[in-house]
Amino acid sequence: METKQVEKAYVFRLYPTEQQAELISKSIGCARFVYNYFLARRSKYYEETGETLGYTKCSEELTLLKQTKEHLWLNEVDKFALQNSLRNLDTAFVNFFRECQRGNIKQGYPNFKKKHGNRQSYRTNFTNDNIKVDMETCQVKLPKLGWAAFRKNKKQTTFPTEIINATVKRSPSGRFFVSVCCVDQVEILPEIDKCVGVDMGLKQFLILSSGEPIENPRYFRKTGRQLAQAQRRLSRMKKGSKNYIKQRLKVAKLHERIANQRKDFLHKQSTRLVKENQIICLEDLQVKNMILNRKLAKSIQDAGWSDFKRMVAYKSDWYGRTLVQIGKFFPSTKKCGHCGEVNPMLTLSEREWQCPVCKTIHDRDQNAAANILNEGLRILAA
Repeated sequence: METKQVEKAYVFRLYPTEQQAELISKSIGCARFVYNYFLARRSKYYEETGETLGYTKCSEELTLLKQTKEHLWLNEVDKFALQNSLRNLDTAFVNFFRECQRGNIKQGYPNFKKKHGNRQSYRTNFTNDNIKVDMETCQVKLPKLGWAAFRKNKKQTTFPTEIINATVKRSPSGRFFVSVCCVDQVEILPEIDKCVGVDMGLKQFLILSSGEPIENPRYFRKTGRQLAQAQRRLSRMKKGSKNYIKQRLKVAKLHERIANQRKDFLHKQSTRLVKENQIICLEDLQVKNMILNRKLAKSIQDAGWSDFKRMVAYKSDWYGRTLVQIGKFFPSTKKCGHCGEVNPMLTLSEREWQCPVCKTIHDRDQNAAANILNEGLRILAA
C-alpha cells in the first residue's frame, strides 16, 4: 500500500518526579521571562529608533543576558526552550506586520505572557539524541529533565525514529503532558467512488448530503450547571487560600474534561468522514465573526467548528482525500436545490420552507448540505 511522509505529533501524559516537576515549572517560567523581556525590549527599541530588532540580534543579546549575575538562573534550564521562546516572539511580530499590511493595525500586536495563563509550555529541539522515547518502559528522555515516565496508548507499540522536537506542557489542572513531533509514514487510503456535502449546524452538529444527521453533543451545556456551582464556590473563597487553590483545580479539571470530550468527538467524526468519502465539501464558515453574536457565541464555541475543519483538512491531506471549501457568500441555505432559485426572505427560525417558484418543500439543513455538495463538485469540475 502506498504511504506518505507527514509530520505527526504524539501526546503523552507525563508523570515527573518532584524534582522534574520543579524543573519543568522553572523552564516554563524562564521561557515566559525571555518572551516578555524581549517583547518589552523590541517595543522600546522601535519607539526610540523606528526600527525593529530581529531574531538574530535578540539571540545575541540573550547570550549576554545569561552571563550577567542577575540572570544566571537562566542557565539552569534547557537552552532550546529560551531560543524557541525568541522564535515564537519573532513569529508573533511577523504575523502582526502582515496584519498591518492588510489594514488591521489595531489587531495582532504581541501580548505579554501571564504567569497563570492557560498556555504554560516550552519547546525543545532534537539534536544529538537528546530526545528519546522508549515504548517498552514507557519513558521519554528530555534535555536537562532526563528520563520521565509517561502513559501510552495500549494499541501503540512502536514509535517513529525521526524526531523533530518536543513540547512540554503544564495544564491549568496541574497535569503534565509531552507532545513529541516526528516524521511518520501514513498509509494513503484506497480511492472510493463516494462524495459528501456537509452542513455544520447547532441543532445537529453535522447534516450530510445523504440525509444523515449527527447530533450535537453540547458537552459544555451538559456540564454547565456543575461548572457554575463550582465557579460560584470558588468566587466565595479567599483568593490565595488553600481551599481556593483546591477549588480552582476542581474548576480547571471540569474545563479540561469538557475540552477532552469535545476533542475526542471531533477526532472520531472527522476520521469517519475522511475514511468513508473521497470528496468532502465543507462551508468555509467565518467562526471568528459569527461568535460576535452574543446569543449564539457560547453554542458556536461549544460545537468546535474551527477545530473540526482543521482536522478534516489535515486528515484529507494525509490520506489522499479531496477537500473542497465553499465560499462564505454562497447561499447554501436559501438556494432551492431543485430549481436554483434563491429565497432572500428565509429567516433563521424557519426549519422548513417552500420554494416560491417550483413549490418544492425543503428541510433547511438537508437542502443546504445538498447544495454544498453540488457547488463543491462544480468547483472541482471547473
